[in-house]
Amino acid sequence: MYEFDINRPRVTESPSFLKRRQRRLTWMQQNFFNERENPLSLERIRSVLVRLEDTIIFCIIERAQFALNPRIYQRGAFKELTAQGFDGSWLEWFLKEIETFHAKARRYTSPDEYPFTKDLPGPIIPALTFPQILYDHPNCKGINVNPSILAFYTRAMVPRLTHRATLNLASRNRAMGILGDAEYEDDGNYGSAATIDVELLQAISKRVHYGKFVSETKFRTHPSLFIPHILAKDRTALEDLITKPAIERQVLSRLIKKTTIYGADIGMDGEPVRATPKSPAELRIRALPPHMTPKMDMQAKALPKEENPLLDVDGLPIDEFSAKIDVEEVKHLYEKWIIPLTKEVEVEYLIHRLDGMSGEQIDALRMHDDVTTVSQN
Repeated sequence: MYEFDINRPRVTESPSFLKRRQRRLTWMQQNFFNERENPLSLERIRSVLVRLEDTIIFCIIERAQFALNPRIYQRGAFKELTAQGFDGSWLEWFLKEIETFHAKARRYTSPDEYPFTKDLPGPIIPALTFPQILYDHPNCKGINVNPSILAFYTRAMVPRLTHRATLNLASRNRAMGILGDAEYEDDGNYGSAATIDVELLQAISKRVHYGKFVSETKFRTHPSLFIPHILAKDRTALEDLITKPAIERQVLSRLIKKTTIYGADIGMDGEPVRATPKSPAELRIRALPPHMTPKMDMQAKALPKEENPLLDVDGLPIDEFSAKIDVEEVKHLYEKWIIPLTKEVEVEYLIHRLDGMSGEQIDALRMHDDVTTVSQN
């Protein structure tokens, strides 16, 4: 990918895989708002979130090729940057340089884009005009949890996503007589790793901050349900209103299935490579994917075909594939970080949804629930 990444490991990718990835990354950069669609339709919002899942999964697959490379996350680790007066990490420098360019191209004038870098330049071309979708108050517009995303990504997620590549690197180093601390973590692919980090962070940020649109949609649908809890600043009650456990289960089930399929190694014949059974007994039964337990298997079998992570697109059982990434890591990312952080954004937005409104305006909202615009779910 880059001339300074001469040791970049390669993975076997089919032409269809590469086309899907490029389509997802291109789509992620497109503007989500146009005159033909209602941007606050829950159907449209769900479509955005579902397709962002693809982008996130493909970026994880790319990042998993490389070792941890912890040096790129340590502030002051590159004397070349400190010599230029930049005291942040290699990744923060990448974000600053890339987001500076994107800001000049007016990316962050879109209401669904949030930069990690402060004090960015303005666009060099006229900004586009967007409809007023979100509540126009500084306390709502100013919600940006990217510092939290960057912290959990670099400290908690990258070590998990890269553990295979890190262990493989250590094995190769030991074979060359490199032992101890020097055998782990760093493969020197700083440019490629940081480039993928930026893509993945931007996709996660978009996904998390889309919680604002979810909250606005649900508030406009039934404001009287939310107003008492907003006035009381009752975050727990607001979270209960927006939480849909069944939807969350569907998201995790879909992620398991997607990751199992997208992350499969592809052979020279263009077909997924099956993992070699570990014992003769496994030849007589269908092997569970590595993240599945017998109890989870029974639960999955009870799901409808379209929600079942153990069935492929034709409704047939998915055998254990030889995979580029662990399915459990993607599930963990969503279940422990992305979904909870999205809820925090949704609740924080709702807490400030009435800021600046008079009592008369709030009373008028109570009397005009719009139950015809979108579904409550």
